[in-house]
Amino acid sequence: MEQVMIQPPSAELTILNQIQRVSERMSGWLKFLGIMNIISGALTALSIWGIIIAWLPIWLGVLLLQAANRINTARFTQNKGELVTMMDKLRLYFVIQGILIIVTIALVIVGVAVFSTLIVKLLQQTDFDAF
Repeated sequence: MEQVMIQPPSAELTILNQIQRVSERMSGWLKFLGIMNIISGALTALSIWGIIIAWLPIWLGVLLLQAANRINTARFTQNKGELVTMMDKLRLYFVIQGILIIVTIALVIVGVAVFSTLIVKLLQQTDFDAF
């Protein structure tokens, strides 16, 4: 008589299952944020200056929707490899967001420097003795 030995799941499989459960819980939020980013990009495109940058929030929204779709695919096909693709989409999303924040900070610093220089020059040219 043969005995069937049941092996406990490996640590890697346990971690993958936990990642899948966590990702399934965040799928709804990814879809919501993706749709909001796309709507934001569409509204930004309505202005003349907005046409230049409207593709960024739309692209970010598409990345979030693609990540959410990969989660659903992983759930229904039991293909854990889809979780890697989901993580890559999220990685790209965060890289783009980080670059946008760095560019925004740089533009604010340049704007403050230019504005303060203009104010100083304006104050130097104004004759306050007239008051």
